[in-house]
Amino acid sequence: MMKSHDLEAVPFSFPVKVGNISANPVQVHLEADAEELKGLAKLWKVLDVVWLKADLHVARWKKDGVRIKGEVKAEIEQACVVTLEPVRTMIDERVEQVFVPEGSKLARIVLDGNGEMVLDPEGPDIPDLFNGDTIDAGALVCEFAALAIDPYPRKPGVEFTGPKEESDNVIRPSPFAALKDWKKD
Repeated sequence: MMKSHDLEAVPFSFPVKVGNISANPVQVHLEADAEELKGLAKLWKVLDVVWLKADLHVARWKKDGVRIKGEVKAEIEQACVVTLEPVRTMIDERVEQVFVPEGSKLARIVLDGNGEMVLDPEGPDIPDLFNGDTIDAGALVCEFAALAIDPYPRKPGVEFTGPKEESDNVIRPSPFAALKDWKKD
């Protein structure tokens, strides 16, 4: 879970003052500069982050919460898991996250009669917590983009072929054949 109060945790940051947010959504366009792209490539362990952009709507949510919705787009370059050649990948992710202040009643986790959490896998995520008066929208963008990175990128048309099978006609030496010349003294 992202810690929105730690503004130095990611190389791409865009602090949003909670006190300045109204009920009417504010449009925010974010774009990473060259230095931030280098930092993201290092953080994500990819060859290159060519570009990263986000268009977000930031608005109040239930009195003291904040909802950030929008889209994150990026182009990254990774090493193919088969050939190690560079592979370009596009990221296009929907973002929707609610933030509430620490201690808010809106962040309480619902428990059943046995003390276990009640979560609806199809329902909305539980809100992230923030303390202070700032939420880092840039860190949120980084988190959603990172989750969309393909962990096993492949060049188009390339498939992994395992070790070649030996034909059935080949006589394999016994693994103990190397031990036949050893003698006990």
